[in-house]
Amino acid sequence: MSLFRNFGLMLILAVSLSGFLRGQELDAEVTVSLEKLPVQNQEILVAFRDLVSDYLNQNRFSGGDWNAPRIKCSFNIYFQSASDEMNYQAQIFIGSQRDIYKRDKKSPMLTILDNGWSFLFERGQTLVFNPMQFHSIASLLDYYALMIIGMDMDSWEKLGGTPFFSRAFDIVNLAVNSRYNTGWDRRGGSFNRRDLVEDLLAEKYRPMREGLYDLYYFGLDVQFKDVPRGRNKMVDFVFLLDKLSGKIDARSVFVKSFFDAKHGEIIENLKEHDKWQDMLKVLRTVDPPHQGKYEN
Repeated sequence: MSLFRNFGLMLILAVSLSGFLRGQELDAEVTVSLEKLPVQNQEILVAFRDLVSDYLNQNRFSGGDWNAPRIKCSFNIYFQSASDEMNYQAQIFIGSQRDIYKRDKKSPMLTILDNGWSFLFERGQTLVFNPMQFHSIASLLDYYALMIIGMDMDSWEKLGGTPFFSRAFDIVNLAVNSRYNTGWDRRGGSFNRRDLVEDLLAEKYRPMREGLYDLYYFGLDVQFKDVPRGRNKMVDFVFLLDKLSGKIDARSVFVKSFFDAKHGEIIENLKEHDKWQDMLKVLRTVDPPHQGKYEN
């Protein structure tokens, strides 16, 4: 088992030594859909995809350098409307993946559809990385970059993502008082960025986050050597959720985003397990939106 511990510790150490090492954290693929906008707005936004891609792939969001593998992620932006030539509303889908040790597979980490992005963009605009100042485009990218890094770090070290979630929460506090605060606060809708990061930092979700480390480290990484043991660790995580069911809320943005990303992987790994029927009872309670998929 020391092999796995050393692997995780090497990645953690790489981040700790960031002052001596170089590299960006994200390997982001960006797509942009402008089809719903008038032609004149599409012309203004012709360079928007490259602007976002360069920002995500060239900045260092962790506050230092990074020597761990870059995190595969995607940002798919769907423009919905334009109130003039500078003010836009968009949906954005964010997804990220984690390498599984010694397996040619990746594990989904974050799957979020954010419907509430409003921002200002002018022709020829540039983006400057300054996490201390709110910017309607850059701050949203900073927030999700930190969420992606934090979720990844939680899988290599118990609560390893906390510093990144704390910095994301600082961005929320800057955003809520801005003109472009749609999606940053709790006004309407089932998803907002404040609730997601508050859940991740809340004490009541701490056992779930600690369990996520065991899920990834022992449940997935160990499988290349001992598949039954690895899957039993995944079973343990499901039953941990049962023990926590009186404390966690199935409507929680964090819980929902977790299952949006992981329900397929849970089914793939555990559907033939002899405890599946017992797990099904738990999953119906903690993840009602995917109940039909579990039952099928």
